[in-house]
Amino acid sequence: MLLRRLIGRLRANWPRVEILLRGDSHYCAPEVLRFCRANRVDFVLGVATTSTLRRHVLGLEQSTAKRFAAAGGRDKLRRFKDFYDGAGSWDRVERIIARVEAGPEGVDTRFITTSLAGGSPRGVYEKTYCQRGQMENHIKSFKRHLAADRTSCHTASANQMRLFLHAGAYWIMWTLRAAMPRRSSWRRMQFDTLRLLAVNLVVRVVELQKQVRLHLPACTPDQAIFAQVLGRLPRLIC
Repeated sequence: MLLRRLIGRLRANWPRVEILLRGDSHYCAPEVLRFCRANRVDFVLGVATTSTLRRHVLGLEQSTAKRFAAAGGRDKLRRFKDFYDGAGSWDRVERIIARVEAGPEGVDTRFITTSLAGGSPRGVYEKTYCQRGQMENHIKSFKRHLAADRTSCHTASANQMRLFLHAGAYWIMWTLRAAMPRRSSWRRMQFDTLRLLAVNLVVRVVELQKQVRLHLPACTPDQAIFAQVLGRLPRLIC
């Protein structure tokens, strides 16, 4: 029901947009797969491990474990395989990708299903499916680091306005972090850490005729980075 409303609103505004649904095995229900096929929605979803799926990878699991042992058991070994299968409740078989990983704790196997016909099994799993974790980090930054869940007003329009303001704050913090030197730790900071180190600062404000100067304390660390970022911000704003 939620997908039907969400996809319907997206299609109403962007009829030809390509949509990819990505989620863990909780979302891999027959009605979801049926809906995606009927509405031109691609999907990459986790699949719960079953004995039927395990039959496809028994040989791969054994050979991966042997390779890991032969290599000395230092780094985990990860291999992939794709095949077509489906649960009895599905309308059709789907492409299944298996990820087999051998490590000191033994062999761990995960399955996903996808409507994407192209792409290597490794690429679809690592670059498409596993990137959902990064999306969860974005949501955490929006809710926890910028307090976007504070919608305690009595009217929906007021709460919507608060969400607009939080979205603007998210964009400002994202832009600030993107302006940091590419190889510095600042480029990977969480928003709450970045806010404490780069926004919540004690400065001396000097207002001149044509400019306003902010004087940091002489003991402020990373002054070179601040100077570099301040030089980049006007270009980003324009």
